[in-house]
Amino acid sequence: MHPAMLLGTPLVIGRKRDGSAFAMRDSCPHRGIPLSYGRFDGEQVQCSYHGWCFEPKSGQCREIPSLTEDSKLKVDRIYASAFPCEERDGFFWIFMPPSAASGQAGQTQIGSIPPAPRVPTFSDKYTLTHLSAEMPTTVDHGIIGLMDPAHGPFVHQAWWWRSGHSIHEKQKNFEPIPMGFCMSAHQPSKNSAPYKLLRMYAGADSITTTIDFILPNMRTEVIRAGKYWFASLTTVTPITRDHCRIDVSSAWNLFRFVPFVLPIARHFGKKFIRQDQMTMEQQAEGLKHNPNLMLIDDADRPAKWYFALKQAYLDAQRAGAPFKHPIDGPVTLKWRS
Repeated sequence: MHPAMLLGTPLVIGRKRDGSAFAMRDSCPHRGIPLSYGRFDGEQVQCSYHGWCFEPKSGQCREIPSLTEDSKLKVDRIYASAFPCEERDGFFWIFMPPSAASGQAGQTQIGSIPPAPRVPTFSDKYTLTHLSAEMPTTVDHGIIGLMDPAHGPFVHQAWWWRSGHSIHEKQKNFEPIPMGFCMSAHQPSKNSAPYKLLRMYAGADSITTTIDFILPNMRTEVIRAGKYWFASLTTVTPITRDHCRIDVSSAWNLFRFVPFVLPIARHFGKKFIRQDQMTMEQQAEGLKHNPNLMLIDDADRPAKWYFALKQAYLDAQRAGAPFKHPIDGPVTLKWRS
């Protein structure tokens, strides 16, 4: 079992003996002690305080050791809070309903839950890895930082990526997609060293990149170069109201037989994410004083779209009406980076 925090809700997560993932509120419904302090035998979670036992996927109580044989208490009607949970690509995806914050006990009843997101893959054999970093900022600031196209030459300056002197004008086409927007397939930046290396290795005349953002917090990027590809799924997870975590899951089929590619990629990937993390830490110092902020066109248009998408979704939920996409059609944006 492993304790976790999501949307300000303490959780305990784990796998049953059959490998299936579970997620429970990390609180015994009896006296509130965290269940993560208890024991888990692969089938039942036992509270460390009074030994109450729970089936972790449903949250149903299975045993209360202090009861005598003539007790009339119906144990199977007692539940700890449990949430729908699926494991994909090394991550636990947990569905948190609006009632989660109240601590309402029992298995969350949902009519239909879409399948958990996956890293896009385009061949049977590939390398998969992930990196993460915690950030002392709200999920909104984490997400608009994630989609910001103009910070690269200043935050991510490095010999192996790009320099501040490589800044130049760019023009990209965007279009609406369900619950989000897409940067249409385009040639990747010529001022980035990894793309130059990919062009040499793949020997492909055309290398294309497609980037999608989908509510509430997901960014996917796919790079294609002939038979070779690289894909990533990046999420910004709200831990509490003022704390989030960025996770990057990446998969690729290039350089698969080149020694030490994975540790080298992870080494530079950690440095890249650390640069974003450090910037968010510095930004958090300024945000403590509630400054007035501004977003400009065109570089900040994706951030504006994010807030518009979020508001449109909330409005639809409150009114019980269909979601009305705030982006009418294809848009071309220009900026320097």
